[in-house]
Amino acid sequence: MQTVLLAALLAAEGQIVSVGALAEDLWGGDQPESAENALQAHASRLRRKLQMLEPGRKQTRLVSQTGGYRLDLTGARVDAMAFYDEISAVRADPDMAPTEVIRRLRGALALWRGPVFGGVTVGVAAQAAAARLSATRISVLELLFDTELKLGQHSTIIPELTELVRGETLNERLCELLMVALYRSGRQTDALNAYQRMRHRMAEELGVDPSPMLRNHERAILAHDRCLLLREDHRRLRATA
Repeated sequence: MQTVLLAALLAAEGQIVSVGALAEDLWGGDQPESAENALQAHASRLRRKLQMLEPGRKQTRLVSQTGGYRLDLTGARVDAMAFYDEISAVRADPDMAPTEVIRRLRGALALWRGPVFGGVTVGVAAQAAAARLSATRISVLELLFDTELKLGQHSTIIPELTELVRGETLNERLCELLMVALYRSGRQTDALNAYQRMRHRMAEELGVDPSPMLRNHERAILAHDRCLLLREDHRRLRATA
C-alpha cells in the first residue's frame, strides 16, 4: 500500500493529489469504510520511512494539505523529471549539433535502470505516468539511432538495435533502423532476415502485415536503392509509404 501511495505521489511531480484519487489508487472499488483514516495511517508510515532516508532534513517530504497529500520534491532528484527535462531541452533546439544530441539523449536514457516504478503493481495514475514514460523512451531511442545513422555510426549501433528489436513490442521503426544499419554494414541478407522476423512476429501476434513504410525498406534493400547509402536520407522511404 505504501509503494502504491509513493508511486501515485511521485507521478504527480510535486502537485497535490486528492484523498479520493489516492483511495481509488490504493483500493479501487473495494475501499474500506474508513478509507480516509486508513490512508492517513499509510501516509504516516510512509512519512516515517522517508524521514529515515534523510535524517538531517527538518521538514517532511510527505505533506498533508487540505483535501489531499503531496510529495515535496524540493532539492530532490527524480529520474523521470530529469529525463523529461533533458529530452525537452534537445527538442527545443533544432540547431543543436548532432554529436551533442547523441550525448544528451544517451545521458537521458542512462537514467533508465529497469521498468518504471521497479515493475511493481501501482495505481491508475502511476500506470498512466509509466505508459507515458515508456512511450517517450521509445521515441527517444528512435531519434537517437536516426541521428547516429546520419553520422555514419551504423556498425556500432547494430548490437543495441538487435537486442531492442527482439525485445520491444513489435516496433517497426526500430526494425527499420536495424535494417538500414545492417545494409550499410554490407549485411544485406541479415537486413532482409530482420524484416522477415518482424513480419512473422506481426502475423503471429497481431494477425497483420508490416506497414507500407517497412515494406518500402525491404524493397529498397532488394533493389539496392541509393536512399540506403551512407550520407543519403533513407527517411524518404517513410514519406512514400
